[in-house]
Amino acid sequence: MAHLIGDFVFQTKKSIKKKEKKKLKSPVLYAHIAIHFLLLVLLLWDLSLWPVVVGITISHFMIDVLKLTFQKKKTKRLWFFLDQLLHITVIFVAYFLFTDNNFHLANFVTKNSLLLITCVLFLTQPVSIIMMTIFSKWDIEKLTTGNESLKDAGRYIGMLERMLVFVFIITNHWEAVGFLITAKSVFRFGDLKESKHRKLTEYILIGTLISFGIAILTGILYLYIK
Repeated sequence: MAHLIGDFVFQTKKSIKKKEKKKLKSPVLYAHIAIHFLLLVLLLWDLSLWPVVVGITISHFMIDVLKLTFQKKKTKRLWFFLDQLLHITVIFVAYFLFTDNNFHLANFVTKNSLLLITCVLFLTQPVSIIMMTIFSKWDIEKLTTGNESLKDAGRYIGMLERMLVFVFIITNHWEAVGFLITAKSVFRFGDLKESKHRKLTEYILIGTLISFGIAILTGILYLYIK
């Protein structure tokens, strides 16, 4: 909670730009670290956990310095995720080191967890390849012209919708699947109306039904095997 408040609530775009500009010479950097320190003290409110507060604060400073030193304009996105991953890793390590909770890998690597990971992985790239193979018989460029789209946008949309359908099914929320289909139909309505291409409409409809169908079957299979 302290990390989320310190990094995303109390940190503005303006302060981030100041840090990136002056780096180690920026007072904003040290104010940012001080805020994290105070948040940890207030939220933990336990003097016996001072190693957690000091350790996380120092590590946060070092990680932020590392990011400010090596990040470039082209690698900002990469460093953002790497920065957050390192911060969260430190928090988890501190938690397991300074509490009575012990981490046992055997508790996480179970039949159900491996099955869940396998299903999630299947719904990403493998299903995209399967669908690309199915659609290879059609030339999408001939179906419509002058209507450019974001690169690989369809692939990522498909991955996300399949993930959502899978989660809805294994959590027994079938009504949410209907909501997702309705939402997608609303967003697609404008494109289909403007294109006035029956072939393109059929192409999108087939793709949607295949994508949702595979995700639904995968969810049912997971529940059956589980």
